[in-house]
Amino acid sequence: MTQGPFLYDDDPMPLHTGAPRNRNGTLVALLGATVLIALLMVGGMTLFKGTASDQAEEVAGVFTKALAAGDTETAYGLICDAERGRITPDQLAGDYLQPGAPVITGSRGAKVDGEPVRYVQVRWDDAGSSSTTELTVVPEGGTKVCGTRPAE
Repeated sequence: MTQGPFLYDDDPMPLHTGAPRNRNGTLVALLGATVLIALLMVGGMTLFKGTASDQAEEVAGVFTKALAAGDTETAYGLICDAERGRITPDQLAGDYLQPGAPVITGSRGAKVDGEPVRYVQVRWDDAGSSSTTELTVVPEGGTKVCGTRPAE
């Protein structure tokens, strides 16, 4: 203990007089609650935003319907940066638009250069005849259309 003149005649009282308590249960509970909240947030994102397939098909549907309606501004906002560097809004319809009404018929996932890609099939119905194209959809600051080709 310390020496010296004290205000009172007795020594200062120790601050912690009881036996230390074990707090492992509290730490385990906090860690478990953190993991549970993280899992619930991931599940909630899938629930509210949809799966990658749902998101890709929704973006492809909005993109094709905007093109068919002549709304190139909306469609141009949904293409990836590589396509923006390649074409102008005026060229967009020439590269992507087909005759008829667009109908999304499905999608499939793939990896290209280690990056996830979805290929969304679009059927263009035009008064009895139809053609099918496939839009390449990538996650780039949101889900973006990044190319088209005739369906296989």
